[in-house]
Amino acid sequence: MTGPAAVDSHPGGPLAGLRVLDLATLFAGPLAATLLGDFGAEVVKVEHPVRPDPSRGHGPAKDGVGLWWKLLGRNKRTMTLDLSTPGGRGTLLRLAATADVVIENFRPGTLERWGLGWPELSAANPRLVLARVTAFGQHGPYAGRPGFGTLAEAMSGFAAITGEPEGPPALPPFGLADSIAALTTAYAVMAALAGRDRTGQGQVVDLAIIEPILTVLGPHPLWYDQLGYVQPRTGNRSTNNAPRNTYRSADGRWLAVSTSAQSVAERVLRLVGQPELVAEPWFATAAGRAAHAPLLDEAVGGWIARRKADEVVAAFEEAQAAVAPVYDVRDVMADPQYAALGTLTEVDDPELGPLRMQNVLFRLSRTPGAIRWAGRPHGADTDAVLTELGLTGAEITALRKEGAL
Repeated sequence: MTGPAAVDSHPGGPLAGLRVLDLATLFAGPLAATLLGDFGAEVVKVEHPVRPDPSRGHGPAKDGVGLWWKLLGRNKRTMTLDLSTPGGRGTLLRLAATADVVIENFRPGTLERWGLGWPELSAANPRLVLARVTAFGQHGPYAGRPGFGTLAEAMSGFAAITGEPEGPPALPPFGLADSIAALTTAYAVMAALAGRDRTGQGQVVDLAIIEPILTVLGPHPLWYDQLGYVQPRTGNRSTNNAPRNTYRSADGRWLAVSTSAQSVAERVLRLVGQPELVAEPWFATAAGRAAHAPLLDEAVGGWIARRKADEVVAAFEEAQAAVAPVYDVRDVMADPQYAALGTLTEVDDPELGPLRMQNVLFRLSRTPGAIRWAGRPHGADTDAVLTELGLTGAEITALRKEGAL
């Protein structure tokens, strides 16, 4: 590798030596590739020569450089390639022959139309894992529809249970379904690679974004199947336990209280001076407490409203009860627990200077991950990647004249 990102492509992470081609855009597929790159995989981001990953233009920018891309594109080398051209097709097959994983999120049939479907890719590399991340999966009546994570948040049942009881269904203000799908894709890729270790053969991962978010919603299908039960919108309350809500302190700060464990619920009510409620028969079960949520909210909320937030947190901590202030990003950046964990880290970037962003997702004691660099400029490593692939200067020039690069 040459240029500003001239760093070791194979650090000591557990995925060192793994090569990933990231052909995907917005957001699940690229984030899955980022997660692999964070733990040592060499990730090559392949973008269209004139239509780069739209995440480069999403959200605020500094000096004309998109900040979201700096996060999503970290630990990736960037190259351009038009897969619809003959030269692009041939080059991608040559790249696939050197890779372990390809991640793509084109609409079903697109790669096949370009002559880059599974038969062609697996012929080029029988050990390849092809991860296909789409809104609705590779088959079924909706497979050909355009789709984004927002549709998954709607169709999974998530939006139906989110929001106030008398209000409309609520969508998250960030890529929730895409992010869950990204975590699942990274897991699916590792499962497929483990299978390859046993069989010697690669395979296709077919991941529909509508599915992982349905899984994290829990037993809703089972409840409906067995009981005909459909969970309603309850705002910040839970249908499974109480008290569980956000409460405002005397100094105007919001705090979240959770009592998923019976013992914690008892501690909270004793703390707020309502031991007689603990003695009620209905208090002995989570369902009973949930049925009396307004009464419990009044008890807890009234107590918190008479005290400053720091006093509330200290009292809850002493009582070994669960409470947390409702943070915005400014609080996150200043929190000592996040600091102790190293959740946020500083990355030196040649375009923008020092950048503070989320660190790798988890800590490994022997082979930790690392952020080697932030997102690179569009196509910054094209010539270097192709030269390493064995292409001559004349071949690279010909591809550029063809419009493949």
